[in-house]
Amino acid sequence: METYADWLRARGDDELRALLSARPELLAPVPADLTALASRAATPAAVSRALDRLDRFTLAVLEALLVLPAADGPDTLATALDATSVQVADALGTLQRYGLVWGNGNGTLNPAPGVRQAMPHPAGLGPPVQEVFAGYTRERLTDLVTDLDGEAPRGFADSARLLRRLAELLSAPGPLIDDAGPDALAALDHLTWGPPVGRVADARRPVRVDTAATPIERLLARGLLAAEDDRTVTLPREVALHLRGGRLFRDVAAEPPPLTPPPGEPRGADVVVRAAAGEAFNAVRLVEELLERWGLDPPPVLRSGGLAVRDLRAAAVLLDVPEWKAALLAEVAYAAGLLTRSGDLDGEWLPTPAYDLWLMRDTAGRWTELARGWLKSDRAAGLAGERDDRDRLINALSEAMVRSSAPATRRATLDVLVDAGRGAVGEDALRERLAWLRPRRGGRGRDRIIGWTLREAAALGLTGFGEPAPFARDLLAGDDPEPALEKHLPAPVSEILIQADLTAIAPGPLVTELARELALAADVESTGGATVYRFTPESIRRALDAGRTAADVTGLLSRHSATPLPQPLTYLIDDVARRHGHLRVGALASYVRTDSSATLDEILADRRSDPLRLHRLAPTVLASGLQRADLLDGLRGMGLAPVAESPGGGVIVTRPDAQRADPPPTAEIVRLRPDERTDASMISAAVRALRAGDEASRHGAEQARLRADAPSGEPPRSPAMATVDRLRTAVDRGGRVWIGYLDQQGQASSRIVEPVRVEGGFLTGYDATRAAVHRFALHRITGVAELSDDPAP
Repeated sequence: METYADWLRARGDDELRALLSARPELLAPVPADLTALASRAATPAAVSRALDRLDRFTLAVLEALLVLPAADGPDTLATALDATSVQVADALGTLQRYGLVWGNGNGTLNPAPGVRQAMPHPAGLGPPVQEVFAGYTRERLTDLVTDLDGEAPRGFADSARLLRRLAELLSAPGPLIDDAGPDALAALDHLTWGPPVGRVADARRPVRVDTAATPIERLLARGLLAAEDDRTVTLPREVALHLRGGRLFRDVAAEPPPLTPPPGEPRGADVVVRAAAGEAFNAVRLVEELLERWGLDPPPVLRSGGLAVRDLRAAAVLLDVPEWKAALLAEVAYAAGLLTRSGDLDGEWLPTPAYDLWLMRDTAGRWTELARGWLKSDRAAGLAGERDDRDRLINALSEAMVRSSAPATRRATLDVLVDAGRGAVGEDALRERLAWLRPRRGGRGRDRIIGWTLREAAALGLTGFGEPAPFARDLLAGDDPEPALEKHLPAPVSEILIQADLTAIAPGPLVTELARELALAADVESTGGATVYRFTPESIRRALDAGRTAADVTGLLSRHSATPLPQPLTYLIDDVARRHGHLRVGALASYVRTDSSATLDEILADRRSDPLRLHRLAPTVLASGLQRADLLDGLRGMGLAPVAESPGGGVIVTRPDAQRADPPPTAEIVRLRPDERTDASMISAAVRALRAGDEASRHGAEQARLRADAPSGEPPRSPAMATVDRLRTAVDRGGRVWIGYLDQQGQASSRIVEPVRVEGGFLTGYDATRAAVHRFALHRITGVAELSDDPAP
């Protein structure tokens, strides 16, 4: 095997499936053959993503392989890393599974193409002497060798010979380091453990041992540092290894650090699940309350995008939560496709039609949609209210909230909690474990996302007292979490207790219809184990404004009250209804109309009406220069109960679901995005396509496809519903089917397909007639038939 592509070609199907499972980005789209797969796997982006998935020890093994001669084998690696041969062999197996290391058949392991370029300083070491000094001129190399050797090279010496002699002189640099002095040694200490590159002034100026004055000049004159350019110096690998005492790493552990629990007594499993389920229910309730309010009174979208600080604070006050939690709930609703902006310019944040469908689901189903959106979201809600690198405010729901590493870090954090089994994990121990599992993704940004993940997981109910709940474990495993969550949620109630002090107590979560109607007719006074509502003239008027009559409100409360309605409440409803609509406000700019001229006399005599700019047009009509909405607010502020009137004289009813934004594109709904993990059937189809493409490239496409020729005759036809049913059956059963497919010109052709997935209006499968994995639009499939069937006429 002379090339990396040859090595891939010699892998078995199981090994190729393991590679594609570990690096699913290589399948987007499926390469034409294994040579194309090898080229894609060697691109800088693909190599970097693969390296990001390696743990600290496996990454150290790869770095050691880059530094040490490949022929030395695993035993040398184990000695250099102070690990066992078994541990090194396991790490090498992982590297081969990821396609980052390959063998040429003689037992030697080599880094895959692109790995050296992606890791320019393996183990924090610079290039070897012959490489780092290769940019020196022949004259400068001659001066350097002369100073170190004590005499000029004999005869003519080209650059290659000078570099070899320089490498020999620096193979034991101890005396040279001592001769440079302690201040020069202190400068080397900064580069010893990496990075091996430093910045200095005027590094290119030639300097000799007898004229060097500063510590850096003494190091340059003795070859202990190499000048890369005018300001950059590099520590040669041989010198660094001498300073390290021959060690490649200061400390590298082959096993991950332990997961220690936080201080305090551990919680029982029942306590954990009850706490998590309670927070899950509360998160669903808060999202509903927020979107109900924004459906009636939507906040504007900032010109720079996002939600204004004052609107975020208003949401926090409305929900009685901290601002960070209000930002989280808004971001989760956005990720779940329940919230979006209306229009491109001067829009508003509004619920989508999907929100109304979401309301029709039970609480467990609603929570599942929110949790899936949060898991996949690339937005970090914890950034809301902070400032970016240019000292600009980061607003919730803005593009500045996007952090590409957020979903991977969030998932890795939760996976560690799940792998820990029963019991919570201390935050410091969690950070140490993640730093070992994903060392290349470290830094302050990741540590902050880890902290936000723990806080947000608790707020959304994925964890209770720091431990994942059983239903959260199901969610993370790709299973349905609803059955496990449903058992621990309070059952919705349809009865409330109405008291004589104009309050109503809901002893649990209300059924959706009652909750929405009660939110119209009453204000929430307090929440907790039970929710307390208070009836006021303003709340009753709100229900009447929404088109309800006094009889509707009284009937609703009578049906759902556990006791007869108290007299003060019926008096309140009747009194507000009697005065409601007595005044009518329309638009001239605006006018006030009533059947009682005495009422208008009272309004004009009241000094509070002065800002309304009213004047009389007729005994029962007043005109105003204000807009209708402003005039309505002004009259209501005077204690009156006007209603809005249309130009035809009808009452304008304001409904709570009147405002909805157009649904966003499916690609913007985070919870609908495909998982990074590709399912096994798709990977198997890709492997078949790669093998077929390889065969086609070697022997000719026609010969490779002879066995996949479609049957003769017209393409099959079948009803649309029968087509989808047959395709789904074929996915479950496996095997090939014969389909008819229309191209963009409307021409039908026959295809032999192994269906893998039917979703989102597309069939994904291995097209044996094209030797590739394709997506077929369902509306272009004319019909489906078994290979042994004749097409329907």
